[in-house]
Amino acid sequence: MTNPMLDPVLLKSFVAVVESGSFTRAGERVHLSQSTVSQHLRRLEEQLGSELLDRSGRYVVTTESGTRLLGHARRLLTLMEEAVAELHAGEVQGEIRLGVPEDFVADLLTPLLGAFARDYPALRLEVSSGLSNMLWQQFSAGSYDLVLVKQRQGHTVGDAAWPEPLAWLDSRDTPTFEREPLPLVVFPVGGLYRDEMIHALESSGRRWRISYSSASLVSIRAAVASGLGVSLLPARLARADHRSLTPAQGFPVLPALELVLHSRPEVPQRVRDLAQRLIVLCDAVMQAEPRP
Repeated sequence: MTNPMLDPVLLKSFVAVVESGSFTRAGERVHLSQSTVSQHLRRLEEQLGSELLDRSGRYVVTTESGTRLLGHARRLLTLMEEAVAELHAGEVQGEIRLGVPEDFVADLLTPLLGAFARDYPALRLEVSSGLSNMLWQQFSAGSYDLVLVKQRQGHTVGDAAWPEPLAWLDSRDTPTFEREPLPLVVFPVGGLYRDEMIHALESSGRRWRISYSSASLVSIRAAVASGLGVSLLPARLARADHRSLTPAQGFPVLPALELVLHSRPEVPQRVRDLAQRLIVLCDAVMQAEPRP
């Protein structure tokens, strides 16, 4: 009996289910109905004569056989994608989905993406920004090929990581750090800077209140400069109209956070190329001296 030839369509559905953790999300990723994805998985299991997925829990996970197949499936799909890309060079080069924190959008990122797009003129770039916890959840669900996230040091291991020193920032012209309770300028609930700031103040027994909240980094920095309150941000984001607060004013030095680059396994060469360019950019940004 000859060994069965693996159908790439079935493998694609298999990888989508594993990476997203559910048949519903997998169907959305491969643009098929949930029932079609389920049929693909049953056909693949029948071909191989082995159960590939454990469907008994809340999330779908691989069996021992499924885990062994997963690496092969990813490599096969990547090779096939690269083969098609080479044959159609100059026509279709695929898509890259990138998630980044807001402080890496605009001035920092767009020149890099512009140069990358010139090297891959038929490539589609899909870039999203947001809070790091949201970006990480979406990456874990398979929504991105590459993602930059802020985290506490050592939380997860990625392709590359950089320390992100923090600073307490106040207005230089209209400081608010002596007010009681202390007014805070914060990101929405779930923001890492917000959590670190409130935890530090609670630990020191300092009374505080939220005076301004926004999901926009531009808005947060402007609010601090305008005297709406104190905020905790990366030291490199301090502006000339900000004042950095120190233990002398009652604001403790906090451990640096970490910027981490994550990529999906077995990605095409174009994704590896973009990842390397992001590493060079982050090296330059993180090694630059923070503003006083």
